[in-house]
Amino acid sequence: MADKKKKIRTDLRKNRNVRTRETDLTRKFAEHGFEEEDTVQSERVSGKGDLVRRRTLSGAEIQEDDAGQNIQLAIDPNLSRLGRVLQVQGLVSTVQAEPASTEDCQEPDICKCATRGLLKTLSTDQRHILAAGDRVWFLPQGNNEGVIQRIEPRRGVLSRTSRGRQHVIVTNVDQLIIVASLAEPYLKPNLIDRFLVTAEKSRIRPLIVLNKIDLVEPADVQPLVGVYSQMGYETLLTSAQTGQGIARLRQVLIGRESVVSGQSGVGKSSLLNVVDDGLGLRVQTVSVETQKGRHTTTTAELIPLSQGGYVVDTPGIRQFQLWDVVSAEVAGFFRDIRPLVSRCRFPDCTHTHELDCAVKDAVADCLIDARRYESYVKIFAGD
Repeated sequence: MADKKKKIRTDLRKNRNVRTRETDLTRKFAEHGFEEEDTVQSERVSGKGDLVRRRTLSGAEIQEDDAGQNIQLAIDPNLSRLGRVLQVQGLVSTVQAEPASTEDCQEPDICKCATRGLLKTLSTDQRHILAAGDRVWFLPQGNNEGVIQRIEPRRGVLSRTSRGRQHVIVTNVDQLIIVASLAEPYLKPNLIDRFLVTAEKSRIRPLIVLNKIDLVEPADVQPLVGVYSQMGYETLLTSAQTGQGIARLRQVLIGRESVVSGQSGVGKSSLLNVVDDGLGLRVQTVSVETQKGRHTTTTAELIPLSQGGYVVDTPGIRQFQLWDVVSAEVAGFFRDIRPLVSRCRFPDCTHTHELDCAVKDAVADCLIDARRYESYVKIFAGD
């Protein structure tokens, strides 16, 4: 007896369709009057047919990845091709198809792909179903076009909370390049700490890049560099104008899949243009009135480097609210606080107000940087 095909009952997004209501009942009554056989006697409150909220999927599987649960829809591998999402713009995704075989030396195909309707309507916490860096199966259609059928399990996910949902910025990366400017705009160490928490949670190697070193006195930055270096975070001082630190940054990017992130105006695109002069990314100056950067990069884009590897240039981020991090977990993501947690008097110590707290004592003894502790308190409080 043949095995039954595996079926999954899954939810669909709410309000994916709008119930159409008749608005011309008065005119119809004036023309035809009541027609008993056509009168609707009752109406179901829970929508059926096109408005159904659940669906049975045959041959699908549920897998856990770094972004949570991922439903793997059934596909035909003989008709579909495997590719990598380079960019997502509205309803169209740019996908780079992988070569059919290892001996294939031709230039990879770049296809403009729509997304399968069922894939878009699956219920999920994610704000968008696709992100730059995703490995997908797509069905080729026409001239360099296709339809994305399935998303492969993700790793190395950089995401944040946006309007109560998960905003996946990029997937399948090895390291996170956290770019901050020492001037124009002003340095935001708390934003760096939030990126570090996300890197620790997602198991992505972080690299801190303090840019525009030519605008400040280098000696004034050394205390901040020392704080992060003591915790094992590599910190680079760079300048796109003078070229300081560019050789090391280029060496770190070669052969890896990296995402470059930070607030607007810190010089992310300018640094990448210096690292690889063939990229030609758009750049703009910082606003003199507000000391804030202008949004030049509008969407995350996966860019191949001429010397090997990929880099994702992301839009500037002014707020970075952590995703799926509860207060009790925050201390475990701070490298300088984590070793002291077990030394507190109370096992459920929050390290904010309790007596005999090893973390607070370490801050008072200058063993933990006071500014880092302030970042912990803000993140713990959910600010």
